[in-house]
Amino acid sequence: MSNSSPHIKRRNFIKTASASLLLTSFSTYGFEFFADEKPKKVGLIGTGWYGTSDLMRLIQVANVEVVSLCDVDSNYLNNTADLVAQRQKNGKKPKLFSDYRDMLKSDNLDIVIIGTPDHWHALMCIDALKSGAHVYVQKPISVDVIEGEAMVAAAVKYNRTVQVGTQRKSTPHLIDVKKQIIDTGLLGTIGHVDMACYYHMRANDNPPLQEVPDFLDYEMWTGPAPMRAYDGLPHRRWWRTFREYGNGITGDMCVHMLDTVRWMLDLGWPKRISSEGGIFVQKDGKSNIADTQSAVFEYDGLNCNWQHRTWGNPADPNYPWSFKIYGSNGVLKGDVMKAEFVPLNGKEPIRFDVVYEREKYPEDVTEKDIELHAAPATRRHMIDFLNAIKDGTKPVADIEEGHISTASCILANLSMDLKRPLIYDPQSRTVLNDPEATALLKRSYRGDWEHPTPESV
Repeated sequence: MSNSSPHIKRRNFIKTASASLLLTSFSTYGFEFFADEKPKKVGLIGTGWYGTSDLMRLIQVANVEVVSLCDVDSNYLNNTADLVAQRQKNGKKPKLFSDYRDMLKSDNLDIVIIGTPDHWHALMCIDALKSGAHVYVQKPISVDVIEGEAMVAAAVKYNRTVQVGTQRKSTPHLIDVKKQIIDTGLLGTIGHVDMACYYHMRANDNPPLQEVPDFLDYEMWTGPAPMRAYDGLPHRRWWRTFREYGNGITGDMCVHMLDTVRWMLDLGWPKRISSEGGIFVQKDGKSNIADTQSAVFEYDGLNCNWQHRTWGNPADPNYPWSFKIYGSNGVLKGDVMKAEFVPLNGKEPIRFDVVYEREKYPEDVTEKDIELHAAPATRRHMIDFLNAIKDGTKPVADIEEGHISTASCILANLSMDLKRPLIYDPQSRTVLNDPEATALLKRSYRGDWEHPTPESV
């Protein structure tokens, strides 16, 4: 298996570094995208927590008109419609849909934001691209590897921009870390990376079966995924605890840290991926995702190790969800709130802190469930997305980069299941010398839903 050529990697590094400098200069923005143009028409699919939050951040930085919203939960849908009417300039409520396919047919949308559970990302993204829209899709981009390959192929075929919601690449203090510590060579020779998440975020409940409420279309919510008997609203936390809909803590949290490390160190596809884990402690509930897992993503001269536990104490209480990059001159520790370079020579650490923008965007403070620390990063991520659309360039979290990070985490889960290392070849879209693993790169869809492939988009 071959990675990108040195020339390509160097070119991409220069492009990414330039984007980092550009993003840093946007600390106060001072302008509005499309201010002198007709507003771009925007639709949102998935009006829950993060879909709505992403939409609010876009409204803050660009002259857009949110013309349509889609969700299978009418309560969520109406709540977000009210919020949009309060926030967007024309004060209008968007059109409301329960089937995203109807939404895509109703207007010639310029931009579609996808904030649904993971098992819907691929079909919705591909259909939105076919409709002519540019897409902002949440991470991880897919629940299997071939879905991701199809999304990359669709973005190329329809010549549209896709930005993935791995906004660590647009996080102000991490941009500064990359510029000041990584790019200057302060770490020396880099030989190891540790990544971890020790949040107690795995739902471990055992609710009884229930009647589906009138405001939820559970058949459409499930879509192409396996149908689970209804045992309560799946939103936000419950769906994430089942591999029917996502890829567990590794797919949810490792994807962020691996993507950040890959961006900082200019890494492509891992040469080999291995993982071990399972449900070792939290065995009482219905959850079927691992409560304990380790993974190794191997590169030439460098291993990136992942560890998560959803029980017990974190290995480092100051960095419970983080990355640590080890060099011959010291260690760089980073997370969503802070970072520090600790040199070996006894000098004082160089510290970096999260940036807030409460004064410039006071509505952040009162917005329900907002991640205040992530709002500035998401605004910059939207700005980078809009720049890429305007200039015809690749965004910092382009769909191909999101695919590499997502697929690597999916492959780690497959390695854990199969109890052996895997080598994925993106050229042949196979796991080398492993037909059983290759067959698992594409999972079965339920009912009449058709699984996309790179050839079928």
